[in-house]
Amino acid sequence: MRVSVCVRGDWLVVPCGDPSKSMRWLGLEALRRYARAHPSEVLSSQPSFVLKRCVDGGLLDVEDSISSVLSDNDFVKLRIHGDTWDRSHDLLPGCIKRIQSNEEDEYISLDGNSLTTADLVSLGKGHYKIKLSSETEECVNKARDVIEKIISENAGVGAALIPERTRMLLALRINTLAKGYSGVSLETLQKMLSAFNASCLSWVPEKGTVGASGDLAPLAHLALGLMGEGQMWSPNTGWTDARTVLEGHGLTPISLKPKEGLALINGTQMMSSLGAEAVERAEAIARQADVIAALTLEVLRGTNKAFDNDIHAVRPHAGQILVAQRFRALLHSDIFPSAIAEEKPYDRVQDAYTLRCCPQVHGVANDTIAFVKKILNTELNSSTDNPLVFAERGITISGGNFHGEYPAKALDFLSIGVHELASISERRIERMCNPSLSDLPAFLVKEGGFNSGFMIAHCTAAALVSENKVLCHPASVDSLSTSAATEDHVSMGGWAARKALRVVEHVEQVLAIELLAACQALEFFRPLGTTAPLERVYELLRTVVRPWDKDRVMSSDIEVAHKLLLEEKVWKAVLPYMEQYKDSHRDHISSVD
Repeated sequence: MRVSVCVRGDWLVVPCGDPSKSMRWLGLEALRRYARAHPSEVLSSQPSFVLKRCVDGGLLDVEDSISSVLSDNDFVKLRIHGDTWDRSHDLLPGCIKRIQSNEEDEYISLDGNSLTTADLVSLGKGHYKIKLSSETEECVNKARDVIEKIISENAGVGAALIPERTRMLLALRINTLAKGYSGVSLETLQKMLSAFNASCLSWVPEKGTVGASGDLAPLAHLALGLMGEGQMWSPNTGWTDARTVLEGHGLTPISLKPKEGLALINGTQMMSSLGAEAVERAEAIARQADVIAALTLEVLRGTNKAFDNDIHAVRPHAGQILVAQRFRALLHSDIFPSAIAEEKPYDRVQDAYTLRCCPQVHGVANDTIAFVKKILNTELNSSTDNPLVFAERGITISGGNFHGEYPAKALDFLSIGVHELASISERRIERMCNPSLSDLPAFLVKEGGFNSGFMIAHCTAAALVSENKVLCHPASVDSLSTSAATEDHVSMGGWAARKALRVVEHVEQVLAIELLAACQALEFFRPLGTTAPLERVYELLRTVVRPWDKDRVMSSDIEVAHKLLLEEKVWKAVLPYMEQYKDSHRDHISSVD
């Protein structure tokens, strides 16, 4: 059983091996993990705290057992005595956090044509509000006029079904409707926009879509809350009934007009919004994988000859060339010399594939991510409901743009491509831990007979890689006929998106373990130093994790290393050095990012 606990804005996952333990134990364990991640903050040895359940805001009795009041993967907020509740901390991971900024920086204008995956993730984090351009409003009104004309001629209309998801899903749905091909009224679209800007978010289940008529079930839940039905969340109210949340923010529920039921529930926004997060996180971990692998190559005393520019110029895949450039910028050079590399001449013919072939293996992961991002950016700005309204022709046409095959196939491809970063990383971890494959102590720890060192951490990495092998089986090769055989071919895009997110998270965790192992291996070379950019990575990790001198619980170390990768701090740490290297080798390097 696992519970996510929010302490001063940080979300900590606490494994509960024994669910019969008390809620007091859960709170103390969360505080212990928080203190480890924030060594500069002083906490009382016996802090007083209060626990609240996120789903309904109810106070929890610290004497109750965990299993009696919580479910697996529940979310809990913890307030330390003396602190005040920060409403932004009430958000679940992945939900929205409102950030104040200048008026001109606070809004993203949605027009249905220019939204990117990066924009959508920023909207999900609450960095911006949303507005519509005057051109967008005109397009929406024209399409609605067509629907009103058809209604006046007594034509049939679609049944009003029900929708709901969270901020990214709502933002993406607004963007799609803003294209002006769905026939919704401007009034309805403005109500959706107002709900977004007030952070009134419907409750949406993650499962239940087959990705055929789009994401019917999730989008139905999204609309349900906007209609004042079901559950809704806002920073001011927590989870409660939707009508109360809307009224508390001075908003009125949507009252569906003809065709708007279909317009609100047809589309690929669930799989696309989850896919946007997956591809953005994949891009972040892919470039940090290059940094971590370079550090591993250094402690395994590998050579940088395999990254020579001429080698990659004769096999000019974009990702391969880019990764080789990064390795050249990070490893021993006249710009950033390494005492470790200089101390002992390279005495092998060539390195193992996991070191030598990083540009080829990491490279195709980068190219895969770029391909998937292109597909998703097109999908984010497409009209995917049915029927579509073409105001310039004065007609509606039924088609199949709701079918999720494009994002489904792309996200299956993403899982396969990004998984390889974890697969090759786990093999590098093995090389560092295995003394027969390196000159390092067994399992990267002194007194190996008394300490197991990184043995269990390597087992964890191997387990995650093996789990990914199953998750990488494509969802989109499956299809089940639904809706009385009308929907006789489906994409399974929702599952493809959820799997992709889980695969990316596992990749992040495996690379966090490799980062810990490589920095631990570096300890055995002291006082010799590595290159300036790699030393900066070592220093960054040592601000949150101390060296491994004897066995201790490693899960919290993995968590804080994972957090560094999620916040892209490893990449940010080396970027100035890579820019410096690029400036010094302008004839040989085109880009580092």
